[in-house]
Amino acid sequence: MKIVSTQEISDCVYRLARKAGVTLTDSCRAALSEAEKTETGAAKFALSALLENEKIARRENMPVCQDTGMSVVLVELGQDVTLSGAPLSEAVNDGVRRAYADGNFRKSICDPLTRENTGDNTPAHLHVDLVAGERLSVSFLPKGFGSENMSRICMLTPAEGREGILRAITETVRLAGSRPCPPVYVGVGIGGAFDGCALLAKKALLRAVGERHPRADVAGIEEEALARINALGIGAQGFGGRTTALGVACEIAPTHIAGLPVAVNIQCHCVRCAREDLL
Repeated sequence: MKIVSTQEISDCVYRLARKAGVTLTDSCRAALSEAEKTETGAAKFALSALLENEKIARRENMPVCQDTGMSVVLVELGQDVTLSGAPLSEAVNDGVRRAYADGNFRKSICDPLTRENTGDNTPAHLHVDLVAGERLSVSFLPKGFGSENMSRICMLTPAEGREGILRAITETVRLAGSRPCPPVYVGVGIGGAFDGCALLAKKALLRAVGERHPRADVAGIEEEALARINALGIGAQGFGGRTTALGVACEIAPTHIAGLPVAVNIQCHCVRCAREDLL
């Protein structure tokens, strides 16, 4: 049995938030670079500007995007781990609060009705998965809302099947157009229930860009959806071209015999999640 102070988790969230705020993932940077090589005209210029912006952000330790996002924190907590100290949610919010202050990150969280800003980017959107053993990992995803606002959940019928899933994914990106700052990264949840499906889509965005699902049928949906999206011709920042999406990642869970939920969570070109294993 391991005992971990939640102060360690708070400090971990702080480190991850500071890193994710200024740095794209390696897989995202590589995908943007590959896309830039194949484009021409305005799309090539846009991709070059995005890559230069990321380079400056890393060099100057400045936010890579002005929308430093809602703090989405996902914790995998082993059943053989005991937490001590402040409640987990308080520890996570403390890490976010300190990181956004020290990093000079924009504070974007407000009451949905009064629109009064909380002033420190808390509360974080926290998800906890209980897993086996003595494991403890923390993932941090700063989610901008230019892309989040373009996301959808579709409650399909089982008869719509694979083709219905592909239509839902492609149509979501088509309707979004240039608004989520393409080229986008598309997280997809398939199955579960209304709420769980959306979480699957969010978790899919934590995967490296280009990483395929281990199930061949799910990987086939990822590949086909990416081809259909890039055939839309929206392109980088809406300037047209070959690359509207950098990748599509799907996660899947069993569902009810009467349903086929599909959630599509769009991420802008700014893929900037970070993860740390504490145990």
